[in-house]
Amino acid sequence: MDCKAKIKELRERTGMNRKEFCNYFKIPYRTVTDWERDNRHAPEYVLRLLEYYIRMEELDKKREDT
Repeated sequence: MDCKAKIKELRERTGMNRKEFCNYFKIPYRTVTDWERDNRHAPEYVLRLLEYYIRMEELDKKREDT
């Protein structure tokens, strides 16, 4: 999965909009926007850390709905 799709999928799994996601994870809004627009690419380790944190902190809203 490419960075654009992965970051959007992670954000949507939390049920947060982009601004809430950025504030929660302390990532600049412009950075996440660039990742989602495929202007820049997040390092693979950042994506893995975000996914891990979302799972461990039970922020995954999609899994709760099912």
